[in-house]
Amino acid sequence: MMFNVLGPLEVRHGDQLCTPTAQKVRWTLALLLLRADRVVDRTSLIDELWGDEPPRSAVTTLQTYIYQLRKTFGSLLDEAPGATQMILTQPPGYGIRLRRDDQLDLHVFERETKRGRELLAEEKYEEASQTLADALKLWRGAPLADITQAGRLIEGHIVYLEELQIEAVKLRILAESKLGRYASCIPELRELVSTHPLNEWFHGELIKALARAGRRGEALEAYRDLRRILVAELGLEPSFSHQRLQQQLLLTDEGMTSHALQTGHALQTGHAPQTGHAPQAGRLTGRLAP
Repeated sequence: MMFNVLGPLEVRHGDQLCTPTAQKVRWTLALLLLRADRVVDRTSLIDELWGDEPPRSAVTTLQTYIYQLRKTFGSLLDEAPGATQMILTQPPGYGIRLRRDDQLDLHVFERETKRGRELLAEEKYEEASQTLADALKLWRGAPLADITQAGRLIEGHIVYLEELQIEAVKLRILAESKLGRYASCIPELRELVSTHPLNEWFHGELIKALARAGRRGEALEAYRDLRRILVAELGLEPSFSHQRLQQQLLLTDEGMTSHALQTGHALQTGHAPQTGHAPQAGRLTGRLAP
């Protein structure tokens, strides 16, 4: 049985899609999966399902949701040994126990992103780029896109998942840049600055990719776009490193721009990705303790 949260919630058994249809049962399963192999206390589950005004029957109703999940999984697995024990009752609440790390797409994504980061640090850029690209293919859309009106815990996890995805995208772009594939990064970076207009890192990589591809005029225009957005939205100037990059572009001859940036006479890109001025949401850990 496979569980997917990097997109709409999915439960798959072989070729069969068997995701629960009842809204609050889906919410319960989603939160258990986000804390897979950990205990989610009953109070947190009730708060997530009903907020500040739970019904008097909240505890009993939650027990019914857990029973429905156990029944569904047991039926799908033909009552195989331990099938009904996938959903555990363990004080002070409940948990889902996965038999394999690859049963949840989030766990696979976290593992492969970590591997891609390690390969990048080892300067194995081709392998890093491919590993990260494969990890990003696990995404089927916005995380838990069909879990609407969720509570604070699920919403917080969704923010965490979105930041994980952005981090993997940044690492893959760094690997591609190290391989000298500047021109091929430009279309993706243009889309990224459109969908993440306050992410200064994406803007900076677009500026550098354009310059390295010998398109200095477009690089300077991309800098002006960055400055306009930051001033208008946040009342801030671009970071010092990007201001310095603009000056280097202005002072470098057109024919020398690409060579200067490629040989390290201009701003380097080998550092870990930074978000820039965009507000940072508080991160949750990937595998939360009970």
